[in-house]
Parts: sequence; structure tokens; C-alpha cells
Amino acid sequence: MELILLEKVKNLGNLGDKVNVKPGYGRNFLLPTGKAARATAANLEAFEARRAEYEAKAKEQLSGAEGRAAKLENAEVTIEVNASPEGKLFGSVTPRDVAEALTAKGLDVDKSEVIQAEGPFRNTGEYEVTVVLHADVQQTVKVKVVGA
Repeated sequence: MELILLEKVKNLGNLGDKVNVKPGYGRNFLLPTGKAARATAANLEAFEARRAEYEAKAKEQLSGAEGRAAKLENAEVTIEVNASPEGKLFGSVTPRDVAEALTAKGLDVDKSEVIQAEGPFRNTGEYEVTVVLHADVQQTVKVKVVGA
């Protein structure tokens, strides 16, 4: 399936690139989220006519993400959960929990932006998570998991 990218997509391409992707990825993710359009002659003309608008929107999104990243710099959050005396959690700490703790602290973060490299935390301790705010902007946040 051939598509035109309407914004930068990580590991795929930049604004205006023509890419070939598998039909499911295009149909189920890129097209519904507005990240791409089908590469037809009419869509190519429409894209070229509105290219400046798309570039301005991309620049605005990047500057907004950089501003949010500056607020997240050196951020640290503590999450209190039920745990055994050995430090094993009854359950786990997921990206949703981290996002809610950051939001409660006044930092606007969505759960889809939180990446836990090792998966959900199942023990008490200090961890680092990556918050991906844009294809080019990410920030590391310290998370302390303590037993209640």
C-alpha cells in the first residue's frame, strides 16, 4: 500500500515522503490517525497545495513537545503500592500508573507516551522510564516504587 506521510512517523519517514507499507498498518493505524493519506494523483496535488500548512503544523507540534520535555527534565515521581516485606508488589506498576502519577504532579503526560523498557515494574525500587512526546523528542523520568 503506497501512502503519503502527513507528519513524521518514527522508523518510517518524514513529512511528504511516499512510503510503501503493509495494508494492515496503513488501514488500521496511519490512515485513521491522520498520519498519512493514500498516494493518489488527487491526494498528491492536494498535499503539495497544503504543504506549507502541514509543515507549520509539524513545527508547532515539535515546539510544543520540546516545551513539555523541558518541564519533564529532572522530574521524579514516587508511586506507593501494596508490596510484600521482601519488596515484591501485589500487582504491577504500568505506564498508566506512571502517567497518572505525573499528571497528579502537574505534568501533562498520556499513558501512550510512557515507555517502560523492561515492562511493568513488579518490585519496589528506583526505575527510569522514557516519555516519548514526539518522534524527535523524548525525556527520561525517574520513578520510585515504594511499598505501602
